[in-house]
Amino acid sequence: MSENEAFDLPGCLERVRKREQLAARNLVEHLYPLVIRIVRSHLPRRVAEEDLAQDIFLKMFTRLEQYQGTVPFSHWVSRIAVTTCIDQLRAQKRRPEFRWADLSEKEAEVLDNVLTNENDVAPDDALEARELVHKLLDQLKPDDQLVIRLLDLEQKTILEISELTGWNSSLVKVRAFRARRKLQKLFADLQRKERS
Repeated sequence: MSENEAFDLPGCLERVRKREQLAARNLVEHLYPLVIRIVRSHLPRRVAEEDLAQDIFLKMFTRLEQYQGTVPFSHWVSRIAVTTCIDQLRAQKRRPEFRWADLSEKEAEVLDNVLTNENDVAPDDALEARELVHKLLDQLKPDDQLVIRLLDLEQKTILEISELTGWNSSLVKVRAFRARRKLQKLFADLQRKERS
């Protein structure tokens, strides 16, 4: 299929249901950018993104008969992708307590600058700052990680998060509030450990 051709999703889905291999391949190619974007934003540590994407597509194909068309197909697939990522996060053992000593020298310097407000974080320190954020996020429960990543890092709306996760908007707001408080506590604990 060329880039200029419009993708015929209903026709493709019908052909996939008839077990046409080419249609299945076209469907995967069409959905791959969406799925890989979700995987990369929720990727559990120590899990290969391609393996997780394949798991998502496998679940999509095995559950295709359950798709009733009440929501856009891309939303349905997104929900499978997010749920699969959450399941992977839950399956991992929690990391041991995060300590100042776990930081690289550069990450410690960036954190120290943020804590003391002596210097702004330099643009070349952005990578270390991002890694630090991910290390702190890794200390949260999978649902808390998810809501913070979607709301604060990906700038999704409450409604978009509700559609992706199946949670009502009140639950999204409560989880976000609690997750932010947990992050603040982790950050404060890290500060206390650094000072002692």
